[in-house]
Amino acid sequence: MKKIILIILTVFVTYIANAQFGNLLDRAKQKVKNKANQKIDQKMDKTIDNTVDNAGKKTSGTNNTNNTNTTNNDNTNSKPETTVLLKSYSKFDFVPGEKIVVAEDFSQDAIGDFPDKWNTNGSGEVVTVDGQAGHWLMINKKGRYIPEYITSLPENFTFQFDLLCNEKFNYYSNALDLFFLTGKNDKSVFEYSFIELEKRSGVKLGFHPANAGNTGGSATINSFEDGEHVINNEVTTSQFNSNANKTKVKISIWRQKQRLRVYMNEEKVFDLPKAFAANKNYGTVMFEIWSGMNNDVDRYLLNNIKLAVGSPDTRNKFINEGKFVSHGILFDVNSDIIKPESYGALKDIANVLSENAGVKVMIVGHTDSDGDDKSNLELSKKRAESVKNYLVKEFQIDISRITTDGKGEAIPIDKNTSAEGKANNRRVEFIKQ
Repeated sequence: MKKIILIILTVFVTYIANAQFGNLLDRAKQKVKNKANQKIDQKMDKTIDNTVDNAGKKTSGTNNTNNTNTTNNDNTNSKPETTVLLKSYSKFDFVPGEKIVVAEDFSQDAIGDFPDKWNTNGSGEVVTVDGQAGHWLMINKKGRYIPEYITSLPENFTFQFDLLCNEKFNYYSNALDLFFLTGKNDKSVFEYSFIELEKRSGVKLGFHPANAGNTGGSATINSFEDGEHVINNEVTTSQFNSNANKTKVKISIWRQKQRLRVYMNEEKVFDLPKAFAANKNYGTVMFEIWSGMNNDVDRYLLNNIKLAVGSPDTRNKFINEGKFVSHGILFDVNSDIIKPESYGALKDIANVLSENAGVKVMIVGHTDSDGDDKSNLELSKKRAESVKNYLVKEFQIDISRITTDGKGEAIPIDKNTSAEGKANNRRVEFIKQ
């Protein structure tokens, strides 16, 4: 009897042990499987993030109206970009127009909406982007996108905007085209298929972050007069190259009557003496994606659109009239650090001072009304001092010829109730002494 009981106990213990071992084995197998799946998911997430990342950094959140990873909520943790040394723009001779008439940053538009002051036959929406300040207009569908508040383009104007795309942008996805067209800014803009078939005159610029060999990006120019091709060219640029993490570029366009200059960051990609038709009235600005994207994740984003009119005429205003006002010397937000795209404006005034060595100058900084009076006054003084230091260090202007001051928000030249007005009030004045 004892033997039987012992045998039964032995069998029972063996069964329990085997069952526990089996459970442990099953749990171990499941854990290995889970771990493997986790690794796969991590790799997939990383691949997706790298593909849809707009600025070389991982974005967070999803947009409710399309299948992208552009954030659709305000980003309060963005880190400012590292300021590029001004000397990297040593070949940048762009000088913005005398008066700012458009300053579009989409701050008045709700996230997820199409901008209220624009029109389209496609689709787009305002978003925020990790690592970038402010609101951006995102477009990634076939369509035409028109700022309706631009109704006239004079013989002398400058047009600037920041352009952003995702990494690894597909070569077969469409370029972003920008048109300056004759005729009215009305519904007829949506009706044409090709400019040449509609007998319009216009200039078409194209920007793409990937060329055929993935060695850079590309810029194209086409101009039309009464529907006929006049100019057609494509060049490679290193400034906009999504395969080298150069996904953000500042586009600067300068018209002087028929002449057109186009810059991508500091690089002048076109300088055409007869791009615009003589005796034609241009009145429409239009962005376009012609036929859509080859990859769903590919998209363009626009911000900091600025239209300024008139010729600066620095020498005449400073030497003969006694004061030159510059809107082309820009600073980081709440900072006296000069932005690199200010180089052309700084060089412009430096040339005048160098050619008139006996003339002294007072540099006066001005701000808009955002913030408190005391901080704005202090900031304006620091900015004027930064301009002086740069003129002395980089252009060898004698420091004894320069004095500085700051007026903060005390002397506005425009209303502080609009983006354009504030942009005009943020200025640096050079006063002949």
